[in-house]
Amino acid sequence: MQLLRRIGLVLLWLAAPLVAFAALNKNDPYLLVLRGAGNIALVVASLLIVAVLLWRGHWRSIAGKLLVVLWCSPPVLMSAAHLKFELRKHGVLAAGAAEARQLGPHFMVGYSSFSEVARLAGQGLIGGVYVTRHNIRGRGIEALRAELAALQDVRRAAGLSPLVVAADQEGGIVGHLAPPLTKVPALATLAGLAPDEQQAKAEEFGRIHGSELAALGVNLNLAPVLDLKPPQRRNRLDFHTLIGQRAIATDPIVVSTIASAYVRGLEESGVGATLKHFPGIGRVRTDTHHFSANLDTPVKELEVTDWLPFREVLSHSRSALMVGHVTLTAVDPDRAASHSKRVVDGIIRDKWGYQGMVMTDDLVMGAIYQNDVCKAVVEALNAGVDVLLVAYDGAQLYRVFACALEGSRQGKLDAAMLRASETRLARSFPIEQARAAPSPIQLVETSPSRTGGSPVRGETRTRSR
Repeated sequence: MQLLRRIGLVLLWLAAPLVAFAALNKNDPYLLVLRGAGNIALVVASLLIVAVLLWRGHWRSIAGKLLVVLWCSPPVLMSAAHLKFELRKHGVLAAGAAEARQLGPHFMVGYSSFSEVARLAGQGLIGGVYVTRHNIRGRGIEALRAELAALQDVRRAAGLSPLVVAADQEGGIVGHLAPPLTKVPALATLAGLAPDEQQAKAEEFGRIHGSELAALGVNLNLAPVLDLKPPQRRNRLDFHTLIGQRAIATDPIVVSTIASAYVRGLEESGVGATLKHFPGIGRVRTDTHHFSANLDTPVKELEVTDWLPFREVLSHSRSALMVGHVTLTAVDPDRAASHSKRVVDGIIRDKWGYQGMVMTDDLVMGAIYQNDVCKAVVEALNAGVDVLLVAYDGAQLYRVFACALEGSRQGKLDAAMLRASETRLARSFPIEQARAAPSPIQLVETSPSRTGGSPVRGETRTRSR
C-alpha cells in the first residue's frame, strides 16, 4: 500500500506541470478537444486533487506544500488564459465600423456557435464562413441550410455584401459534408479512363457537388486539388495532408483535363471552385498542418510540371486560388508562399496576370500558427492575398483579426493593396448565387460507372484543406 501511495505521488508530481501547461494554453488549437467540458473537467480534477492532498496532510511538509501549490495553479492559469482571450475578443468586437469594413472582407472563419458568427457577420468582421462536418453533426442538413440563409439575412439587414460560404467537398477521403450529401469517388479514380470519359465523369462529379452545395447555400467549394501525385511515399508523420490519396495524377495534362471538367460542372451549378495548394505540396514530405516545409524545386522545373494545371484551369475558369504554407525557396526562402509578396504579387499577379481571388490555406495550421502569426497576417494582406482562412479552430479569428487591426493602426498595411483586393473580391465573388434563396436539397442519384459504381455515403478521414 505504501508503494502505491509513493507511485501515486510521483504521478502527481509528473502530471502537475503538464496540466498547468494545458491550462495556460487552453486556447491553443492543439487543445481544441479540451474546450468546454474538457476545461471544466480539468479544473474540477485539479481542485479535487488539492482537496485530497490537504485531507491527507501533505501540506505539512515543504514538498507537500509545493505539490499543493502546483495543483492550485491550473485553475488560476486557465482563468488568466481565458481573460486574455476575452480581452482580445472584446478588442476585435469593439473595432470601429470603418476598420471592420476595411478588414472584415478578408477573413473567412469556421464556426460552432451560430450566435457568435452571426454577430461577426452583422458587424462586418468577416467576409465568409467555412462549414464542415461539425456544423451538421447531430442535426439534419436542413438545419444548416436554414442557418446559412439566416446568416445571409443578417448581412442584408446590415447593408453588407453576401457572405462567401465555403465547404470542402473534394471527393474521396475529403468530403466533409458527405454524408448526408452524396459522397463521390476521388477524381484520381478517373485518371485511367480515356480523355473523353475523364471529362464526362469529372464534369458529372462537379455537377453533383455543385447542385447539392448550391441548394445548401454554399457558394465556394475548396476543390479541386491540383498538386501532382507524389512519386514516393510521404512521411509517416503525415496524418492529415494525405496528398497521395487526394491528388489526381502524376501527369499534369491528366490533372488539367480532369480538373477543368470538374470545375465546369461546379460553375454550371453556380458554385465557385478553389484550386489548391499552389505552389504545390506533392513534392513536399513534411505535413504543414504541424511543421514548416520547404519546396526546393527550381522554378523552371515547376513551370513545366506542377504549375501547368494551375495556369491551365485558371485561364479557362473563374476559380479562386488557394496558396499553401510551403516555402518556395527559389523565390522567397524566408517565408511561406501564403504570405510571400514575391510569390503572390510577383508570380501569381504580375507574371501570370491572374486577378481573381487568392486565399490562404488555414492559418491555424502549424506551419503558420506555431510561428509569428501577426507577421504572416500583415505580410499576406500586403502581398495581395484576398482571403485569410481560419477554418479548423474558428476561435483563432480573434487572434488573427487582432493582428490585422494592430497592423492597420500602426500603418503597416498597404492601403493600395487592400483597395485592389476589395475590387477583386467584388469581381470574383458569385454575388447573385449568394443572394438567391437556396432551394431544398435533393441528393443526386447517378448510374454506376467504371470508376467503382454510384456515388456512395461514407466517412471521411482528413481535415485537410
